[in-house]
Amino acid sequence: MGETLDLRRHAAAEPLRRAVVCGSESLTYGELDALANRIVALLRGSGLRRGDHIAMHLGNRPEALAIGWAAWRTGLYLTPLPSTASASELRYLAGDCDAKLVLVGEGPVPDWLPAGITPLSLNPALLAGVSPLPADDEPPGALMMYTSGTTGAPKGVFRPLLPADWRGTPPFAADLITLFGIGGSDVRYLSTAPLYHAAPLRTALAVTAGGGTVFVMERFDAGTALQLLQDEAITHSQWVPAMFQRLLALPAERRAALEAPAHRSAIHGAAPCPAPLKRAMIDWWGPILLEYYSGSEGIGLTLIDSVEALEHPGSVGRAHKGVLHIVDEAGAELVPGRSGLVCFSGVSPFAYYKAPEKTERRTTPQGWQTFGDVGHVDADGYLYLTDRLDDMIISGGVNIYPQEIEAVLREAPGVWDCAVVGQADERFGERPVAFVVAARDSTLSLDALRHHCETRLGRSKQPAAFHVIDALPRSATGKLLRRLLRTQQTAS
Repeated sequence: MGETLDLRRHAAAEPLRRAVVCGSESLTYGELDALANRIVALLRGSGLRRGDHIAMHLGNRPEALAIGWAAWRTGLYLTPLPSTASASELRYLAGDCDAKLVLVGEGPVPDWLPAGITPLSLNPALLAGVSPLPADDEPPGALMMYTSGTTGAPKGVFRPLLPADWRGTPPFAADLITLFGIGGSDVRYLSTAPLYHAAPLRTALAVTAGGGTVFVMERFDAGTALQLLQDEAITHSQWVPAMFQRLLALPAERRAALEAPAHRSAIHGAAPCPAPLKRAMIDWWGPILLEYYSGSEGIGLTLIDSVEALEHPGSVGRAHKGVLHIVDEAGAELVPGRSGLVCFSGVSPFAYYKAPEKTERRTTPQGWQTFGDVGHVDADGYLYLTDRLDDMIISGGVNIYPQEIEAVLREAPGVWDCAVVGQADERFGERPVAFVVAARDSTLSLDALRHHCETRLGRSKQPAAFHVIDALPRSATGKLLRRLLRTQQTAS
């Protein structure tokens, strides 16, 4: 059995070393550990029992990591709530996760809290009056993250708690430390995305379990991110493809001025990264990009490094967690080269919280589970994603995958970004409709774009209409919000 890595170990060994930095605020390992223990005292004093649910609504704050560790030490389920969500969305999430208490920042009591849920403000005066608890009975808790809700209402991803007497490196950290190489006091990790999403929060917690320093951006800005890479000698970072686009859109002289020799791993995921975009980043930063494919459900993970990505453009890599399967509509496994539902086995199954019917739709007869993506593997086991099952357009009985059309659109002159969704059609049931963002300082001709599609796509796959818009709706982690485009084209 390997050594246990966690916050307390590093707080005892090097209490004065920085653990987390967010803007002008920072916490040492000793301070982060003490804050986590004060929050433990508050949670226990609130009458919560092992297995109860709590939520937090803080944004990108150092306290978010302390709350994560406190929930782990008290046997509670923790659900982060999006700082960008509307009042109705927050009310739904807080109620759906059965939170008995919501930790919030300073300020008035949120008016979106459902009746019966207690708000707990983490103001300095309150925390200063609480004595940290010594380590004694600490049954492990868990994160209960919600899916992004790109196609419908977000769903909570639930797993049973570990036994109360279990001790070891927290599962939310152990696999990431190994997969991403983020263990050690020399790690200086730049967290660019909101901490209410699964990958950013888990990775930041994993870095503090491994003994490194987390630099949390309060909000993403391309220029600021480059400056941090350089000024803070960042060794590891995490991005989404939409951030790469914004980085590449910076002036050429600003990009050329970047000097970040310590930067050895740029991790990215959350959304498909077009091969030309990845190549452009590798040309700029060198072969340090490491792409993963996974999801909040945590049933499997693939990885592909820069060398592999250049040899297998468009692939998201080979399985490094779980066993990969491609299955047809009946659940039968398909041979390499055939497209089907991407599934994993070999990892403890998840369940959507209070939604057994939705869990069943993500589980095959063999018990394999899926994130809901469609794709294929090649003879060497590299996975290529075709599309999302929920995004598939059925036109005249033909299955149409938006990503195939989008790949063709991105090759057209003047196209910077694009998305395709289905539009109701009396004759065919659905027809694809394209939303296109023009490249900066370029002229986009719809006639030329239409001709480009006619020469590259079959008749059923050609967009029935083109809409030029300023920007595509995306989540803070870069995931395309197709449901908003469907609403937009219905209203237009």
